[in-house]
Amino acid sequence: MDHIEQLKKKNRRNAGIIIAMLVAVFLVGFVCLFVGSSNMRFAEALEALAGRGSAAQSRIIWKIRFPRVLAAMIAGAGLSVAGLVMQTTLNNGMASPSTLGVSNAAVFGANLSIIAFAGGFLTTGNNIQSFDVGANPYATSVLAFAFSAISVLLILGLCTVRSFSPNVVVLSGMAIGAVWTAATTILQFYATDVGLSAAVIWSFGDLGRATYRTDAIMFAVVLAGTVFFWLMAWKYNALLSGEATAKTMGINVEGLRFVTLLLASVITAACVSFLGVIGFVGIICPHVTKKLLGQDHRVTIPVSCLMGSLLLLLADTFSRSMGSGSALPVGAITSLLGAPFFIAIIFSKKESHGC
Repeated sequence: MDHIEQLKKKNRRNAGIIIAMLVAVFLVGFVCLFVGSSNMRFAEALEALAGRGSAAQSRIIWKIRFPRVLAAMIAGAGLSVAGLVMQTTLNNGMASPSTLGVSNAAVFGANLSIIAFAGGFLTTGNNIQSFDVGANPYATSVLAFAFSAISVLLILGLCTVRSFSPNVVVLSGMAIGAVWTAATTILQFYATDVGLSAAVIWSFGDLGRATYRTDAIMFAVVLAGTVFFWLMAWKYNALLSGEATAKTMGINVEGLRFVTLLLASVITAACVSFLGVIGFVGIICPHVTKKLLGQDHRVTIPVSCLMGSLLLLLADTFSRSMGSGSALPVGAITSLLGAPFFIAIIFSKKESHGC
């Protein structure tokens, strides 16, 4: 009876944390709608939110801020859950969505699009009238995603040929990521000043470029991956006891690792290709979640999603309030938060034993 009571108490505690996190995400998201560089008063923003404001105010709320808030929620959740499952499948607390070089490949693809193909604007030529017909606003994102996918498939292919052990995956990701970084550097060396500036600006994690269409695409990818991860939660729990134990339970460890890393990388590629590089969300949130709730993936997967959304919303709110006329790149804010956290993890006693 004591065990049953303890289990019920734990379930109530977990449910309370999930509800509290959900409320916090929606509250912070609501507050985000009223923070920006337009100097719009709170009352004016409320009127615009209710559909009674001026055309300019309604455009700011519904066309700029609302898609931005949705992007923060979706990308934060996706990057966080991708980091969580990567850490489990690779048995490495330092694993993150960028472990397989996804971000490096996306940056190269975006740089190639911007520097070599003018970001999809080559077909417009000098005729300003052909802008709407010739310009492709998704050209850079498509090429960034394509190279991310190539990087993932290349690394997973190498791992299946050699050995699909966690160490091989991490080392392969580091090697391929270094190649993409070198290729990006060479490309930028031959770029014009304008092309180089545009390419560097793209690499900043920026939620301001989000639209309802990009949010819908990211949401579909993140939702599909998260549902799969949650359905496989019992298998991830078994992996925590070691590969040998998981195999005795009938789990195809290599197959699970392959599919998990592929889906986690696709989620990361979708977010990075639209928003740029947003670092450390996939490290901070899973560790905080596991610290609060333990290792049960049936609980940590949804909470990690909420934690990622909350972190990115807070970072975006901070970036917009500090920009003095323009929002700072949210990727810089998450890196400033994540770097000390990352160092703390490395030098903590608990993690040092596993390094």
